[in-house]
Amino acid sequence: MAWIVLFIAGVFEIVWSFFLKRSDGFTLLVPSAITAVTMFISVVLLANAMKTLPLGTAYCVWTGIGSAGAFLAGIVFLGEAATPLRFVAAALIVAGILLMNLSQS
Repeated sequence: MAWIVLFIAGVFEIVWSFFLKRSDGFTLLVPSAITAVTMFISVVLLANAMKTLPLGTAYCVWTGIGSAGAFLAGIVFLGEAATPLRFVAAALIVAGILLMNLSQS
């Protein structure tokens, strides 16, 4: 169950990072409010997952989901560059997170 909660927390991290970009430095009310609410939900879910998952594992997975998801959301919804080098960099981040999790005893 903790893994499902952690995954949902990661999805909320993608949402808040996307709306953080859309908030224009917290100058737009609706995107700013969505950012604040989803950020709160994401952190509460992360805290709940950390009740049973190790800190390093939970935090790495949470940030990994958020990083990869925000990267893809930027490309798909915001027209950000989709260059091979950016994909390699994102893959290295995900690979690092996977290696971190595999190294846990």
